[in-house]
Amino acid sequence: MTHDESFPFDEEEDEKSKTRVKQEMQALRDLGADITKLTKEQQAKIPLDDTLRQAIEESPRITSNSAKKRHMQFIGKLLRGAEHEEIKAAYDELMEASHRLARQSHLLEQWRDELINTPEALPRFIEQYPHVERQQLRQLCRAAQKEAAQNKPPASARKLFRLIRDTVQNDPS
Repeated sequence: MTHDESFPFDEEEDEKSKTRVKQEMQALRDLGADITKLTKEQQAKIPLDDTLRQAIEESPRITSNSAKKRHMQFIGKLLRGAEHEEIKAAYDELMEASHRLARQSHLLEQWRDELINTPEALPRFIEQYPHVERQQLRQLCRAAQKEAAQNKPPASARKLFRLIRDTVQNDPS
């Protein structure tokens, strides 16, 4: 055989390796496990066929570890047959929305804590959100500071948090 001769096309090069197939199956089982941990409202937002939805709804009732493992494998098998790319995209979108909400909540908590503990935070907040109800903001800051100093329950701090949340959500910019 000379160097000029072309080699016949090797079909095995085109196929996925066993390792790659196993990784994909494990990823689908993990996706199925993640979906089972969602609330019913969140699960309803994911496009699942009836068999898959029924298997996912059934999973919390399974308590035995070995049975739970077999059930997750079954869910992974159902996912392989379903539109798993579409399901994964819907799950990722749901998780991104959840993370975005958590980040926003952390930001609001940070503003509340700064307004209670740092006097310079009040003018910064008013500058950033000029449409805020200033008098109410100042009153709630003073009341929350007073409650914190007296070790009272943080009723005013909760009201302050709600005011901050409403202000940030209704921000026209």
